[in-house]
Amino acid sequence: MTNPSAPLAGRREWTAFVVLLLPLLLVSMDVSVLFYAVPVISEDLGVTSTQQLWIFDVYAFALAGLLITMGSLGDRIGRRKLLMAGAVAFGAASVAAAYARDAETLIAARAVLGVGGATLMPSTMALVRNMFRDDKQRSKAVGIWSGAMAGGIALGSVVGGVLLEHFWWGSVFLINVPAMVLLLVLTPVLVPEFKDPRPGPFDLLSVPLSMGAVLPVIYGLKQIAADGFSLPMALCVAAGLAVGWLFVRRQRTRRDAMISRELFRHRAFGLGVTVNTLASVGMMGSAYFTTQYLQSVLGKSPLDAALWGLLPSLAVAAVAPLATTAAQKADKALVIAAGFLMGAAGYGLLALSDTDSLALTLAAAALISCGIVSVMAPASDMTLATAPPEKAGSAAAVLETGQEFGNALGMAVFGSVGTAVYRRDVTDALPADLPQGTLEAVRETLGGAVGVAARLPGRTGGAVLGAAREAFTHGMVVASVGGAVLLVLAALLSVTALRRAGDTSTAAAPEPAPARL
Repeated sequence: MTNPSAPLAGRREWTAFVVLLLPLLLVSMDVSVLFYAVPVISEDLGVTSTQQLWIFDVYAFALAGLLITMGSLGDRIGRRKLLMAGAVAFGAASVAAAYARDAETLIAARAVLGVGGATLMPSTMALVRNMFRDDKQRSKAVGIWSGAMAGGIALGSVVGGVLLEHFWWGSVFLINVPAMVLLLVLTPVLVPEFKDPRPGPFDLLSVPLSMGAVLPVIYGLKQIAADGFSLPMALCVAAGLAVGWLFVRRQRTRRDAMISRELFRHRAFGLGVTVNTLASVGMMGSAYFTTQYLQSVLGKSPLDAALWGLLPSLAVAAVAPLATTAAQKADKALVIAAGFLMGAAGYGLLALSDTDSLALTLAAAALISCGIVSVMAPASDMTLATAPPEKAGSAAAVLETGQEFGNALGMAVFGSVGTAVYRRDVTDALPADLPQGTLEAVRETLGGAVGVAARLPGRTGGAVLGAAREAFTHGMVVASVGGAVLLVLAALLSVTALRRAGDTSTAAAPEPAPARL
């Protein structure tokens, strides 16, 4: 229900909201903007395979590792202030990345970009929570926010491909600079400052503990997804979980905890984070396969694949605000469960794919994406609504850290299932006289098989490519069945657990007045 005493946001707040979408779009685009630039960068800078991995991954690691810290810091020093500091760091790092002359400089710049992103993302979501005090307006804003984040990831690869068609690789970073300048100019004029009026001291020891909990788990899961299960990576994940236990214990026993216990007084907060994390698992599980399917199975060029892949995102942009509106008028638990079931139906459709199913795959991806965003938008709104407003930065950081965990877990679980099926099938189907070194390259990844097939004589190359495409598609089908089951179980959890959580429409604490500087 809408809180009748909450003031309605006007033109100023909605204009400020549009300004806040700028950093959100750019941070989400930076996840995917390098997809097509890395080969060019590697050739220009002489990047090794290890350095190439770090160019990709260091951004996500810095972002995920610092979200909790930056969310808590924003609550203390002011979310607008932290947003502007992040904009300066993000813009400066973008310039440094664009003009990097060696791999080490580029990796360092990408790390600073991740630090900047970690300040921007929880700040924007927390400011949305503070500016929109009316439940319906806040829900609408969070729905648009969720759609913009999902769209930004899809748009990043397309923008990167288009820029590389006309400019040098540094242009994929320089596009951030004008937006950051605009943010720095407009934010002081349009966005009021909000912070916790009684923040307490900052818990410095929790900073390394939070990073020690998040980074090993995400790194281990990403490596398991890429290389398969290994004992060192399992131990890496276990070490992160152990540090996470220490971090949680510290948060539960200290009055100046980085993550306030107030956040979890309403059961719906923890459930909202859990549901959002499960949704992220489902989203990443789909993306892991469909991007490779378009390029390596259907043979689309990178830019063509990105353009085709953009089509499902157009539907997502419209669905996210509708989902939050529906959650205001109907039972949130039912809306979220319906979103999970929609995603499950998309996975069921994806399970019907063969090696020439462009329309079917795009329809399945659209259904999965719309279903997952129909979960994430109301779940995010519910999480923010039940958090005390003065802790909005910490609440947003916990929510977004859960998403990062979900992304890594989805890639690891779905990727491992698909890889296991792929390697078994392709080994059985390959020609017996294939050289041993070639066999290993084909078994490793579908991309490796495409490269090997291009170097082999016509009939042999065709046999290798056909076997690899069939094996990958079979792996995608098997993983899709698992995805459908997972999302059906998530729907059941949503109906049962969220309904028991009670009313989630209002926060447990009064709204603070803006702290203008």
